[in-house]
Amino acid sequence: MSESVEAVVIGAGVVGLAVARALARAGVETLILEAGEGIGAESSSRNSEVIHAGIYYPTGSLKARLCVAGRNRLYAYCAEHGVEYKRIGKLIVAADESQIPALKNLQAKAAENEVLDLAWIERRSLEAMEPAVAGVAALHSPSTGIIDSHGLMLSYLGEAESAGAVLALRSPVLGGAITDNGFTLEIAGEETMSLDCRHLVNAGGLGAHGVARRLRGSNPALAGELYLAKGNYFVLARPSPFSHLIYPMPEPGGLGVHLTLDLAGRARFGPDVEWVETVDYRVDPARADAFYRAIRRYWPALPDGALQPGYCGIRPKLSGPGGPAADFLVQGPGSHGIPGLVNLFGIESPGLTASLALADLVLAELGLGT
Repeated sequence: MSESVEAVVIGAGVVGLAVARALARAGVETLILEAGEGIGAESSSRNSEVIHAGIYYPTGSLKARLCVAGRNRLYAYCAEHGVEYKRIGKLIVAADESQIPALKNLQAKAAENEVLDLAWIERRSLEAMEPAVAGVAALHSPSTGIIDSHGLMLSYLGEAESAGAVLALRSPVLGGAITDNGFTLEIAGEETMSLDCRHLVNAGGLGAHGVARRLRGSNPALAGELYLAKGNYFVLARPSPFSHLIYPMPEPGGLGVHLTLDLAGRARFGPDVEWVETVDYRVDPARADAFYRAIRRYWPALPDGALQPGYCGIRPKLSGPGGPAADFLVQGPGSHGIPGLVNLFGIESPGLTASLALADLVLAELGLGT
């Protein structure tokens, strides 16, 4: 059986849904193909649910620019569409005097990224804001918040469907080919089918590299290497004493084991960085020992036995252990020469925060932007 549609978005995570919404609202007939049984079941729902300010990323990078561009738009979107969020703010804490220079460098980087609302907090003010936190200084980011990520994805999907987009679950892409008129995809499901489209957006997250390599006629080397960084979370099995998100200084591969709050005020800690070869969503309880050590640098009173295994996520990274952090890779026709194709590789944090801005960039790459 063969069908045709104007545009296909592969992947119903938060970025894929944002792209599908933008395409449909631009008047493009859009089909969303999702291999799983529901939307956003991987990276999009296995994270800290933080709306990031744009502090950490290299100046001029896509991560920096799209995070800053997407942050305020996301707050406005949530307010307009009833997606639950809280602009709760966060504190980045220097545990001792040796971390002060790095904290000052972080403040300077934030300013270069046009994050201009950071406030330097001395020890006494830090103690007043968060009595349980131990540190010599901190940066306060009032633009950082938390969000109902599933509610956001449902809102994106609802708007996409209202504009005519269709979601097909349990529809993995087995392969495909570049044609004179666009693309032909082979899709599994209740029965295998062939689907023609003019525009193809590969927002497959952890599966994006595999999709790209199975597209006949393209250069598989364009996908590069994929590295899997598992981030484990532990939850606090008692009421939280914190009113802000608490972050230590960043570490290689991530932002350190930080404390975030969900919308009900429950505390969770993570993610750590565990390089893995395969996707496995089990949390090893033995990792709790390292969590206690990391957390007690900024919360010395963390009681023994207070942490319970929570959940984990897998981040699709384009650089491995010891390598410099890689930027988002948005590959449009200008980079690979294939009209109508956009590949999204290495879309990890701050992908949720940047989702609306990423969608605009994808449409621009397809020549559909305003």
